[in-house]
Amino acid sequence: MAPEKLQVLHALDEAGTQRYHVRAVVIAGTGFFADAYDLFCITLVTKLLGRIYYHAPGGRGEPGRLPPRLEAAIGGATFCGMVAGQLLFGWLGDRAGRKRFYGKTVLLMAAGSFLSGLSFGNSAGGVMATLCFFRFWLGVGVGGDYPLSATIVAEYAGKRTRGALVAAVFAMEGFGVLAGCIVTLVVSATLQARSAAPAFEADPAASTPPHADYAWRIVLMAGAVPACLTYRWRKRMPETARYTALVARDAGRAARDMSRVLDVDIAGEPDKVDRLTRGRDYGVLSLRFARRHGLHLLGAAASWFVLGVVFYFQNILQGHIFSDAGWVPRARAMSALEEAYRVSRAQAIIALCGALPGYWFAVAFVDVLGRKAIQFLGFAMMAGFMLAIAALYDGLASPGRQAWLLAMYTFTFFFANFGPNSTTFIVPAEIFPARLRATCHGMSAAAGKAGAIVGTFGFMYAAQKADGSEAAETGYPSGISVRASLFVLAASNVLGILFTCLLPEPKGRSLEEVSGDGGESLNGDDADVGDSQILPSL
Repeated sequence: MAPEKLQVLHALDEAGTQRYHVRAVVIAGTGFFADAYDLFCITLVTKLLGRIYYHAPGGRGEPGRLPPRLEAAIGGATFCGMVAGQLLFGWLGDRAGRKRFYGKTVLLMAAGSFLSGLSFGNSAGGVMATLCFFRFWLGVGVGGDYPLSATIVAEYAGKRTRGALVAAVFAMEGFGVLAGCIVTLVVSATLQARSAAPAFEADPAASTPPHADYAWRIVLMAGAVPACLTYRWRKRMPETARYTALVARDAGRAARDMSRVLDVDIAGEPDKVDRLTRGRDYGVLSLRFARRHGLHLLGAAASWFVLGVVFYFQNILQGHIFSDAGWVPRARAMSALEEAYRVSRAQAIIALCGALPGYWFAVAFVDVLGRKAIQFLGFAMMAGFMLAIAALYDGLASPGRQAWLLAMYTFTFFFANFGPNSTTFIVPAEIFPARLRATCHGMSAAAGKAGAIVGTFGFMYAAQKADGSEAAETGYPSGISVRASLFVLAASNVLGILFTCLLPEPKGRSLEEVSGDGGESLNGDDADVGDSQILPSL
């Protein structure tokens, strides 16, 4: 016998792409544009912070640099905030509704961005401490945006185009990264032209003009603009019909909301809602959830963890790659503002040639090839390119072959985004029941940011040369070298392939069919309503 299904959910599944879909993608995507800008712009100004606050006159003959632990703390504060935000707002999204806290995440982002630019203190350590504090709260807002945006767009979308719509939201990250590079380029070029600062080796004191302290503050504060723009739109969005019907159990309201959106008459069917939701109040820490979705959660969280390790180390590796390829000269050969300009220019080229095309290839093909196929492909291709770069690194870094190094490095970003960086965001919004969907997405995303912490902190040290020859310039102890680190990352991608095997394929299927929600069973165990629960409230 065919499973029962609410009219409102059937209408959503069968609807083609309409104006309200586009609006939902734009509203959520603007938030992700701000997320990416805020998250990645700090890497563009880190070297500038070191020159401004940690230059030692008469020191070792190199520009000032942030102490390694402090550099790690600035990035770590944001990631820790994101973990907290993903877990908190994911849980709140299931308990109180997707819409209720959706606007609050962008307010946190806007406040965190603006206040980061106003970081203050009586000493360099004081400025960095307040910067870490504000970046933490920025991270809470950015983290909260992950489960809420993914869940809202997935629950609005039809089953044939759901993957592309969710991927389009995430693809706005590429434009956010590019915008951060462009803002840094404009600000640093403008202030460099005004100050005409010489290179550090020509005049160490004059190489960091007073205007440089404005540059990093302007770059960070600009992230508040897109976050503020999206707040009003988010407040006016209706609650998703799937939350209203399957979690809040208000069939009439769900039908009224979607009748207005779809411009069709939809019956409320309260009796059917009662039948479909009866006995489904198990929590995420229950034995029943573990049997039905435990492996799915493990697959989603572990895949995202591996991706976090690999993807964020790729960003840390950029400085080494750009230097070895000759794109960015030695620090002492540039002024502070020129260094910020050259770093942002190099990252903009990588974003344009690798990251952005990868995001939009995922949008185009995720509903054609499927989520798992793209995730398999991405992990496999990243492993292959990293092995090739590692095996040939010394030759690729030699004069005349550096273009090949940059091309292969760019392809690792392409397949990260046309691969697990997109699919790990999409899949957790599709494979879990409505009443636990945002919570499970938040848990998976938090695992991803835990991986980012490992990738950022662990490989920040590991990528240093094993002979310690960079210690005087960078302040870091000896590591295992870039080449050895790439071998480790290639092996990590293989783990990502294995964890992907634990996931179901949601392509072309309704959310209720994939998750076993609303009367459609995954394992035929719906009768086991009496399963004990470890923590029913979750």
